[in-house]
Amino acid sequence: MPEGETPPVASIPVADEVTRRLARSMGGGAWTTWPDVALGAPVTAHILGGCTMGAGPDLGVVDYRGEAFGHPGLYVVDGSVVPVNLGVNPSLTITALAEYLMAQVPEKA
Repeated sequence: MPEGETPPVASIPVADEVTRRLARSMGGGAWTTWPDVALGAPVTAHILGGCTMGAGPDLGVVDYRGEAFGHPGLYVVDGSVVPVNLGVNPSLTITALAEYLMAQVPEKA
């Protein structure tokens, strides 16, 4: 790191506390990555999931067209429809899914 520059902050205490409280209220847990803890180095990840595809609202958030169950006309076209971390950079998968999903959107009358 160049002289006079400060390293990025690996932890923001207020954000950590808000995250822990939110996770607790939802019955979950707040996690971090090992570089944050061991090296004090913040990292980012390819955030995936959250609005996965399913055959119905009990199995997913969106249908095969990317339309949200119970919300006609609301489409999700991003990495959140990918159900799990792929273990590789997901940019091509997200691009392919976006192209597929956009092809499913009905043409405007």
